[in-house]
Amino acid sequence: MSATSSPPAVGLRVGLFVTCLVDLIRPSVGFAAVKLLEDAGCKVFVPSQSCCGQPAYNSGDRADTKAIARTTIRAFADCDYVVAPSGSCSGMLAKHYPELFADEPDAAREAVAFAGKCRELVSFLVDTLGVTRVEARYDGVATYHDSCSGLRELGVRDQPRKLLASVEGLKLVDLEDSDICCGFGGTFAVKYGELSDAIVAKKSAKIAATGADTLLAGDLGCLMNMAGKMQREGRKVRVRHVAEVLAGMTDEPPIGEGAPR
Repeated sequence: MSATSSPPAVGLRVGLFVTCLVDLIRPSVGFAAVKLLEDAGCKVFVPSQSCCGQPAYNSGDRADTKAIARTTIRAFADCDYVVAPSGSCSGMLAKHYPELFADEPDAAREAVAFAGKCRELVSFLVDTLGVTRVEARYDGVATYHDSCSGLRELGVRDQPRKLLASVEGLKLVDLEDSDICCGFGGTFAVKYGELSDAIVAKKSAKIAATGADTLLAGDLGCLMNMAGKMQREGRKVRVRHVAEVLAGMTDEPPIGEGAPR
C-alpha cells in the first residue's frame, strides 16, 4: 500500500512524537502513523521521548513544562520535521513551546525553530507533503469529529476529510456541530466531571443522529471520552483514530472494546 503513486518525501527525516496516550493506551495509532509517513517516502525516527508537557502547562506548572520542553527539543534536534498523531500535542509543541521561553532569548530562538518544524500527522501529509489519496479500505459509514486543538490552533479540518474520501468502501457523513468540544479537554474532564459529562452527552446524541457505525477523529483523548460515553449509553458505534483507517490498519478492536473472546 502506498500513500501516493510517487512518494513526495523520499529521504525526509521525520521524528514521530508518539504522545502519552498513544504509547500507553493505543499503540496501533503510532504504528499507523509510521506506515502513513513511510508510504509517503519519509524516513521515520522515534527518539526517546516523554510527555509534551501539556498537563503541567495547563495546570500552571511552567517550571516543569520548561524542563520537559527542553528535553523534547533536544530529542528531535536532528529531524527535518516533528509529527504527532494528535492536534492537541502538536498544538503544544508548535504554539506553546515558544511562549514558555519568552524571557530567555537564546532558548526562545531554539523553541521557535523547533516549533516551525512541528506538524499534526494528517495536516503534514496533505499540506506539507501534498498527499492527495491513500490506498486503504474500510467498509462502513463514518462520521468525523473535529477536535478543538487541531481545529482551532492548527487549522486541521478539511485535510482528514480529503484523505478519507479516497478510502474504498467508506461513506463519510456529516456530524452536526462537528466542531463543538466533546467535553474532554484534558484536565478539564478531571476538574469538571459533571460539566464534561453533560457536554459529551450532547456530542453522543449528535453522533447517533448521523446513523454512522463508526466515529473518527484525530485525537485519542477525545476519542476515548466519546467512546466511553457511548458505551455507557449502550450505543453501538465503533470508535477509531483516523490514522488507523487511512493506513488500512483496523485489525485492532475499536477504541474501548476488548478483543472478542
